[in-house]
Amino acid sequence: MDEPTTKIAVVTGAGSGIGRSVALALAAAGWSVAVAGRRTGPLEETAEAAGDGADVLCVPTDVSDPDGVAALFGAVRERYGRLDLLFNNAGTFGPGGVPLEDLSYEAWRSVVDVNLTGSFLCAQAAFRQMKAQDPQGGRIINNGSISAHVPRPNSVAYTATKHAMTGLTKSLSLDGRPYRIACGQIDIGNAATEMTERMQTGILQANGQLAVEPVMDAADVARTVLHMAELPLEANVQFATVMATAMPYIGRG
Repeated sequence: MDEPTTKIAVVTGAGSGIGRSVALALAAAGWSVAVAGRRTGPLEETAEAAGDGADVLCVPTDVSDPDGVAALFGAVRERYGRLDLLFNNAGTFGPGGVPLEDLSYEAWRSVVDVNLTGSFLCAQAAFRQMKAQDPQGGRIINNGSISAHVPRPNSVAYTATKHAMTGLTKSLSLDGRPYRIACGQIDIGNAATEMTERMQTGILQANGQLAVEPVMDAADVARTVLHMAELPLEANVQFATVMATAMPYIGRG
């Protein structure tokens, strides 16, 4: 069977920030995009920003809920019949600045449920669809974050889940080989979103001091994801790091 002329994508966490930027970049490149997130209003704002000519399907979804994830991918299958890309982006930092010894079980669990379990559930549903469809295959891109490599102070839940995302990426990449399912990971540092506003006013560093950190435009991230997404399935960006050039990551800070 011939390759489809219109590519179909699911973007989670698409109501704001990096998810919205990626959804808009895909739509501008001619993709049909299903945008998922907890709240309908922000998803509709993303669809409106894509313009009248864009094909954007809004599906309110809690990625930590197995039934909600099943409904999301069922809606995509009913509307489009196939899936070419999942951008596994939904995530939460959790309570900021809480020392490890004071982090509640409920806070830990909420971060794990969204960042790790939610990413697994979406990847599993995408994998099933990509394996079953004809032509077979597709691509999964996981949002890992710089925290998949190095932690910030007082970020144990977020850092643990982002390190786990790397293991998820590697397993998906290996298990997807027989079915033309490619999986890569983008690790993002200091994109200018609501989540990183505190970078521009001062954020705790490893030496205990507060420091302002540089940020980059989320559109720069979106262009990178689009490049990864539009490669043929015979090629894969396994891991990519996109960060504000002068942020304290490389070197001694």
